[in-house]
Amino acid sequence: MRVLHLPYGSPMIELSNALRSKGIQSTSCHFNEHPFEFKPDICLQLNTLSNQEQTKKLKQFLKESMLQYDIFHFHFGETFFADKSDLKMLERAGKKMVVHHHGSEIRLKSAAQTNNPYVRIKPEWTEEKINRRNSTLANYIAHAIVQDYELESYIKTAYKHVHVIPHTIDANQYTPHYPSPKNTPPLVVHAPSSRHIKGTEFILNAVNELKRSGLSFQFQLIEGVSNEEAKNLIAKADLVIDQLLIGASGYISSEAMAFGKPVICYIRQDLVSKYPRGLPVVNANPDTITAVLKNLLQNPQKWKDLGIKGRKYIEKHHHAPIVANRYIDIYKKL
Repeated sequence: MRVLHLPYGSPMIELSNALRSKGIQSTSCHFNEHPFEFKPDICLQLNTLSNQEQTKKLKQFLKESMLQYDIFHFHFGETFFADKSDLKMLERAGKKMVVHHHGSEIRLKSAAQTNNPYVRIKPEWTEEKINRRNSTLANYIAHAIVQDYELESYIKTAYKHVHVIPHTIDANQYTPHYPSPKNTPPLVVHAPSSRHIKGTEFILNAVNELKRSGLSFQFQLIEGVSNEEAKNLIAKADLVIDQLLIGASGYISSEAMAFGKPVICYIRQDLVSKYPRGLPVVNANPDTITAVLKNLLQNPQKWKDLGIKGRKYIEKHHHAPIVANRYIDIYKKL
């Protein structure tokens, strides 16, 4: 079983590594160099080429990949070509395909706002564009994957089979550093991939209000650094705030819990029961973040307990060898 993952993303790399640990010949490929300095198995560095050279290189890479791989695992709904003409070529060649959606590329505003007054949609992802794209993908791909039930709701009727599989985290690569109530002042961090989508302004407002009130703590916004440096900063934190608008826990939540950190994140109330039992995330939205953060900062005796519960949760539900088996089961059905 030879699997190619493309075209970008840290979760994609982690998943590919996990599959290799289970004996699958899995390769992660980024089309472009990434400012976060992710380390895929292959990087085509298309960003360094002209448009004509990019097209030529992608066509050649597709030709070579069709000889080398059995299964093509497309992330973010992206394939080799923007017009998706490669899907027909892969189908004719007898290749198996899955599509893995991760967020904004399938989040329908009309559906999201039904259960979430806070959600924001990237303006470039109109409902017409999302539906048209999903329809094209579904013509060739029967199995779609998402990491939570918030995303599942947007595509449950778009594909023949939709699988919900949590983030892949190799717990062995995350040494837990449980926060101590003796850490003064405590360090709170927030690492947004998109300030607008993650609700960063509400976090900054809460931080400023609490500092004005005299509460003593440090706050660090993690932006513009490599993936490795971001992880190091999270490992040093006492509390981690993930996202406040989407209504589901993000990859940062999973990484922070793997490091043994208490996590604040907004989980939609109707989705809480769909997570595995024992999710230790401290729930907060834009209206409650100030009070929630204040309460957590004023109760340092809770930090280590939350950190330990988070680490155990990751080991039980997200650990790479466990999660990889679920992907392998899907591959066997293709």
